[in-house]
Amino acid sequence: MSKLIIKGPSRLEGKVRISGAKNAALAIISASLLGEGETILENVPPIGDVVILTKILAALGANVKWLGEETLSLTVPDDIDHEATYIQVKSLRASNLLLGALLARKRIAKVSLPGGCQIGSRPMDLHIKGLNQLGCNLSIEHGYIQGSADHMHGARIYLDFPSVGATENIMIAATRAEGQTILENAAKEPEIVDMANFLNAMGAKVRGAGTDVIRIDGVKHLSGAHYSIIPDRIEAGTFMVGAAMTEGNVLVENVILTHLKPMIAKLKEVGTYIEERDNEVLVVGPKIIQAADVKTFPYPGFPTDMQSQMMALLALAQGTSMITENVFENRLQLADELKRMGAQITLEGRMAVIEGAEKLMGASVKALDLRAGAALVLAAIAGEGVSEINNLELIDRGYFHLKEKLCSLGADVQRV
Repeated sequence: MSKLIIKGPSRLEGKVRISGAKNAALAIISASLLGEGETILENVPPIGDVVILTKILAALGANVKWLGEETLSLTVPDDIDHEATYIQVKSLRASNLLLGALLARKRIAKVSLPGGCQIGSRPMDLHIKGLNQLGCNLSIEHGYIQGSADHMHGARIYLDFPSVGATENIMIAATRAEGQTILENAAKEPEIVDMANFLNAMGAKVRGAGTDVIRIDGVKHLSGAHYSIIPDRIEAGTFMVGAAMTEGNVLVENVILTHLKPMIAKLKEVGTYIEERDNEVLVVGPKIIQAADVKTFPYPGFPTDMQSQMMALLALAQGTSMITENVFENRLQLADELKRMGAQITLEGRMAVIEGAEKLMGASVKALDLRAGAALVLAAIAGEGVSEINNLELIDRGYFHLKEKLCSLGADVQRV
């Protein structure tokens, strides 16, 4: 088992280039199952989750090749298999997107209930409800979601919650359904827009992505496409918080500024200097971090995937801060690990009350999920002494060359 040994404190300084978006890549790779012919994807981060998904596609029968470190080729044969087993998907939440893709391509699917980080309840009911409305017949039996569809047709579907995964699954399936699908209360995340752009590049007819109403006109055939994935706003936000925590001076390159607005606003609130440029942002950390309140919401609200990093930052703020987690209830479990490093955090239901500490101290801690792991890495860089970050495989799921990028900014990080 790998772990990180980090000696702090270090000041992050320099420039860092952001990789492709994990969540966009996973959705687009799944959607590529619909394409006839070769699909070439650029700016694909070869992180743990992406590698797992490509192996699942290969096991289903797809021809998967890396053409370079971040360029992926996928060709899907007509006789691709329709079953993704528990062994294949047990550690990957995004495997649920194979359901809509296989139903659209094969009209039959059998996918093991997905795994992933234990950050809270993420039921499949919205996925199943929406796909059933498209004419699929889905059931859960023996740990598998099984489905078939003799005739898929458009429908008007209202999501009880703007679930990203359910929005993506329904969008993927609806591209091959007969007639028009109107998806209401849809998720508006940038990754949704990116997948819609990819589907349209394959010949789909998707309108309204990025709003709460998406219209999909079904088509009979989709072809492979050549497409570049958007930068990862969560990776960008992680480095921005790292600069703020360490009085750093970091130029974050290859970003889409619109996607970072919630993080930029909150970092300015705690005293960080932010300079927005074309496709990059300069972040200069404050000498004194001010307390702030954070509430997570679906996009364009403050992202739940940045809540853990903000908890680490606010642990060093002057005064009392409050975090309210409105998306995943288990995301606050990071508090116990940060307390091992000297943080003063009290949990009250879905709320964390943080009394800013003068400093954080090195300790042996473990990543409880992907983003909690990233937060502990930042806390270790800003803290005094040596820290040991365990469960590194969780962090590897979402960050490409994290150690190398941090070391290039002046952090003392070793992987053992």
